[in-house]
Amino acid sequence: MDIKARFAHATAKKILKEKYEAKMLFAFHEGMWKADEQLISTLNSTNTEIMYLIDLYGNPCKVPRIAFRDIVIQRWQETMNKWHSEYTLAMQER
Repeated sequence: MDIKARFAHATAKKILKEKYEAKMLFAFHEGMWKADEQLISTLNSTNTEIMYLIDLYGNPCKVPRIAFRDIVIQRWQETMNKWHSEYTLAMQER
């Protein structure tokens, strides 16, 4: 693989990552959130009905844990499925 091909691959991978990381962002209960492994783990770490969490802008927010967790997991999984499909397709085209 020559330098130009490696650079093009790295650039395409970075653009794809930025595209799908942006799709992980969403608003919920007066907060802005990013669906990621850390948030999913935090929501799974307790069995309380209500949680107080800090959103992406540093604001404390009161959220219903189960409903919020379900939304986060759904957003995460749908986005990761699309990201993986597009990544796999891009790698096959190489």
